[in-house]
Amino acid sequence: MAEKDRFERFLRTPEVARLLGLSPRTLEKHRTYGTGPRYRKLGGRVVYAMEDVRAWADIGLRESTNDPNARTIPAAKPIILPLTPRRRGGR
Repeated sequence: MAEKDRFERFLRTPEVARLLGLSPRTLEKHRTYGTGPRYRKLGGRVVYAMEDVRAWADIGLRESTNDPNARTIPAAKPIILPLTPRRRGGR
């Protein structure tokens, strides 16, 4: 096996965005909100493994428009949790 075949190629944000047809900013938002593909932080660089990008993209895989098993990739926005009522009188 060749040395280069032992290691997986990692892609930077602009490359992944281009492959998926998204803007780099959208991928950054997905990272921030935890709704995007898994990534690695190498020093100050963010990199993605192709298998993680593929697995994330496959979440939106469908057989037809009425596929009962279809899932949707969430939008790149924060997930808002309902507020819980505050207690009165205490901290």
